[in-house]
Amino acid sequence: MLVLTIAAALLLVVTPSSAAERKPPAVAIDHHVHVHSPAILAFLPGYCASPGRTGKCDPEFANPLTVTDLLQAMDAAGIKRARLMSTAYLAESPMMVPPAPGHAEIVRKANDFTVALARDHPDRLQAYIGVNPLTTTALPEIERWRGDRHVAGIKLHLANSRFDYHRPEHVEVLASAFRAAAAARLRIMIHMRNRAVGYGAEEARIFLDEILPAARGTTVQVAHAAGWGGVDAATLDALDVFADACEQDRKRCANLYFDLAAIKPGAASEADKSALVGLMRRIGLRHFLPASDWPFTRDLGAYYAELAALPLTRAEWRQIARNAGP
Repeated sequence: MLVLTIAAALLLVVTPSSAAERKPPAVAIDHHVHVHSPAILAFLPGYCASPGRTGKCDPEFANPLTVTDLLQAMDAAGIKRARLMSTAYLAESPMMVPPAPGHAEIVRKANDFTVALARDHPDRLQAYIGVNPLTTTALPEIERWRGDRHVAGIKLHLANSRFDYHRPEHVEVLASAFRAAAAARLRIMIHMRNRAVGYGAEEARIFLDEILPAARGTTVQVAHAAGWGGVDAATLDALDVFADACEQDRKRCANLYFDLAAIKPGAASEADKSALVGLMRRIGLRHFLPASDWPFTRDLGAYYAELAALPLTRAEWRQIARNAGP
């Protein structure tokens, strides 16, 4: 009886401690969030109904959430800071058919809005302006923000821009945007996966060889671990090229980072999750940034708990959770 009593007492002491140990460590910075501006919210009904789109808009996409909603979600998850990505590039997407009247003005207003949020919350938010690199307005818009201390970088979305890695003129224009960002001392955040069937290794090689050098040492953050959310063969094929490049020459990857926005490992197979973690280890865990793509992942605490379920060691996840991109 005495043994059972002692054992029960020990169980009461040990169980809460073990549960606490299983709780994933808090993420310091969410490196990929969005809040639509009023100009973009007004534009979205036409964009979502456009015949140039290949699918329907996610209902969350047009949800009129505010910066207050974002900050409340961050507070609930214990997240101190976030990189706020403008969605201004949507206004000049070729998927909008016909183009919206005053599309260039929508871009400017949307970027003004995002920067104003960072200006109002400097201890919580860093602003990234958005441009479509294939438009004539992209370089002037990048230059417009040169020297503004509330602007941390630029956001580029190649799928939304219908970028084609196999058109040399597209590659050169994108490299020009990289050079412009570097000259303006702005970081680069890029959704590099495009809409082409067969995206993967070859596109990653073109990015590494012909586009990345134009960044000239500027920090480059690749969204969604080189995919567009989830874990699939195309994402893994692209990451494998980066892993080979990093292993062969660490200097090529010195300023290159990958965010884990919308990875959603709960929907991935065990084989794909293991393959992703293997590639992360080859590239180096310091190059992977915690990110959510809020508001598509509304509950940040739940998202990061799911992300922590990747087959990483606790020490490895602790490192990633604390990573802060330059």
